Amino acid sequence: MRSPSVLIHSDEAAIGREILARDHPGLPVAICDSYAGLAEAIRASEAEVVYSTRFMRGEPFPRAALLGSAGVRWISVGGSGTDHLHSWDPARVTVTNAAGVAADLMAEYILGMMLSFSLGLPALARAQHARTWASHQPEPIQGRTLLVLGMGGTGQALAQRAKAMGMKVLGVRARPAPAASFDEVHAAADLPALWGRADYIACCLPLTAATRALVDAAAFAAMRATAVLIDVSRGGVVDEGALLAALDGGRLRGAALDVFLTEPLPPGHPFWTHEKVLVTPHCSSADAQWSARSFERFSRNLAAYRRGEGLANVVDPQRGY
Repeated sequence: MRSPSVLIHSDEAAIGREILARDHPGLPVAICDSYAGLAEAIRASEAEVVYSTRFMRGEPFPRAALLGSAGVRWISVGGSGTDHLHSWDPARVTVTNAAGVAADLMAEYILGMMLSFSLGLPALARAQHARTWASHQPEPIQGRTLLVLGMGGTGQALAQRAKAMGMKVLGVRARPAPAASFDEVHAAADLPALWGRADYIACCLPLTAATRALVDAAAFAAMRATAVLIDVSRGGVVDEGALLAALDGGRLRGAALDVFLTEPLPPGHPFWTHEKVLVTPHCSSADAQWSARSFERFSRNLAAYRRGEGLANVVDPQRGY
């Protein structure tokens, strides 16, 4: 079994080091917990394999340090998105991701946001803050229609939960095929006819050339004025300017946003104070066990790599997933 040099590039590297020490005793493992030090850490460790996450919000990711190294043969992205690496030469370096490692939590986040709007929790919170006994009438999500953009692990976990709540579920994926818990599955080309059918729209897509600004002004114009948008994808999939215009123009009931074009979201951004928007700090996947699950998956993939076997979750740089 081969013993490649491994570098963990993460702010929670201690978790990964413990897991690798258990599963791969004696394997050389180095650690880098900064962006600025990545290039030197790769050089000093002669890393062939790099486990890497984006952990310094607001700072540009050191893409050149990873892709510019002649010795790095495999980059294991600790999360699902790989847009921060685009693009790379798959003949020189293999990139894998951890898509699906937080699917259940992200599905619960989306379900929670749908329930927040259906029950009117933001308005109730404002009334409580004002000590106002206001008349209020919640509505069920049972019988409503959910449109899921992206049918990966998160989309599938969401569909399962939505069906259990009595919802109708429409799915959109690059290669349409029937799937469990989805009433209908469509291609992205069918979206113009789907926007207006949905009460809730969940974005669970990677950011690629095909998905950038997928939810644009034309999409908002076709949606129901009572619809709610929930975005856990990547900043850039939703046109933020078009979303703000739709909210201000009364063409959309509300939005729950966990991802943004600029992160952290600037203090002066209108989303912060918009009464129709729920803002969360890119945390829909960040439970206490996320890092451990991601490192466990990396460890299993590393065992296959050391045996000379194929890797799981290899990302196609042209497709972005």
